[in-house]
Amino acid sequence: MGAGVGAGRRRRGTAVGLFGVALLVAGTVLTSGGGAYAQPSPSPGGHSAGHDEEDDRAGRTGENGDNKGGNGKGKGRTGATETPHPTGTPSAARTPSAGSSAPASSAASPGAARPAPGAGAVLALAEAGPTTGLPTAQGLQQALASALGDKNLGTVSFAVADAAGGQLLYGSGENTPATPASTTKLATSVAALSLIPADTRLTTRVVKGVGPGEITLVGGGDPTLTALPADQVQIGGLPADADTAPASLDALARQTAAALKAAGTTAVKLDYDLSLYSGNPQHKNHDAENIALVTPLMVDEGKVDPKSREDAPPRVADPAGQAAEAFAALLRAQGITVEGKARPAAAPAAPTAPVLGRVDSPTVARLVERLLTTSDNTLAEAIARQAAIAAHQPASFEGAATAVTQELARLGVPMTGVVLNDGSGLHPGNAIPPAVLVHLLALAASEQHPALRPVLTGLPIAGFTGTLGKRFGSGSGAVDAAGLVRAKTGSLSGVNTLAGTVVDGEGRLLVFAVMTKTTAPADTARAAMDRVVARIAACGCH
Repeated sequence: MGAGVGAGRRRRGTAVGLFGVALLVAGTVLTSGGGAYAQPSPSPGGHSAGHDEEDDRAGRTGENGDNKGGNGKGKGRTGATETPHPTGTPSAARTPSAGSSAPASSAASPGAARPAPGAGAVLALAEAGPTTGLPTAQGLQQALASALGDKNLGTVSFAVADAAGGQLLYGSGENTPATPASTTKLATSVAALSLIPADTRLTTRVVKGVGPGEITLVGGGDPTLTALPADQVQIGGLPADADTAPASLDALARQTAAALKAAGTTAVKLDYDLSLYSGNPQHKNHDAENIALVTPLMVDEGKVDPKSREDAPPRVADPAGQAAEAFAALLRAQGITVEGKARPAAAPAAPTAPVLGRVDSPTVARLVERLLTTSDNTLAEAIARQAAIAAHQPASFEGAATAVTQELARLGVPMTGVVLNDGSGLHPGNAIPPAVLVHLLALAASEQHPALRPVLTGLPIAGFTGTLGKRFGSGSGAVDAAGLVRAKTGSLSGVNTLAGTVVDGEGRLLVFAVMTKTTAPADTARAAMDRVVARIAACGCH
């Protein structure tokens, strides 16, 4: 079926498609990932609300993952080692070779001790089960040829697969590593949800110190902890609900003050414990805007203005110190004298130290949804470190990359050509082939992995939410696909990527990845990519 055959039908069905796609997996019960991890915290009584990154990155050189001043320019493995030919011989109904998994050393990872996933490989050829109505390589080639020939895409590689069985239907350069930019967050999210029970919460606590009148604020790796009053908190420009509201620093101060007064203490010395993380807290492409220093203690993701909705808001120079001083001010407001300035703790807090107060983040499942919808770099790096902790790796950039790589290999993801240096995609040296991105999405859609479903529910909806909120609009040439596409965006200088799910003209859910390297303006390249995906949405492609 040609690209235009289903277009008229889709114009009438876009609204229905939106709700169908948005609710496709919303009813799935989120189960624990089964990985080794800290015991999930109970639902907190001290949630307040939170704020997040600006939804759209249009008009900038990147989307919450692009540095200014040239830091985001492609270096290292920024593109394919071959030049794909979209209109040439298609790659159809095939899978990465059996020898394309990670090196044998990956099997020695802590996660390898757990049972391997079920036998059904998500990118294997469909040897059983319903295949009637699957798009064909020839049909997809006909539908996509003109859109893929758009010169604004530059060098383009892509893959399209059936979400139900993971069968690769069509692609070009699909096994060639390319710079993923923020689609790296798909890898981070899949690994984290596989390693960490979905209902786990990140705890920030205050404990008694060693000496009399000493207390320690212990960072638990929650960058969404907020210092804002509950009525001022928004996420992506919308009020937070009970499930997404972040932990409140004010609630923590109130708990701590009440415990201190009950013990007859009204004056304290405050220090703060950052021992949860290790290594350099500064990202290679740190610009104090797209990402803050990655520390286990911060409030409002280290933003100078916690209510800012800028694409890349200014960040404070010392997120941990700023959070501790904000906590000290809230203690003083509760009648507790804090002597001197808060300082880093000389040693980690004792595990048995009496707890004076604690607040817990939303669940990891909700945090993953948030980092995907808004392409939140700081939150992505925090979740990557939680994955590292769960995998018994150092909670650093390097340890997180190792943990994610090893866990994906354990899940059966073909890791040949995959290079990870961070959890957010800011690093220009990251490399992922399109076939791996569709594999990750098919895993998240698989009945065998219900714990991964937040990867799908967190994807922005074309034309409506997150980093796709201002795309697939009127005049884009892709408006008929609005509401029918959910996808993770990615941008670095000269690099644009899009990977997600699309409902085709016959109602079948497909997964796709489009990766480009181009000199065209970012908005122009993104619109060209959107038109490629819109062609899939408009046809049955038989």
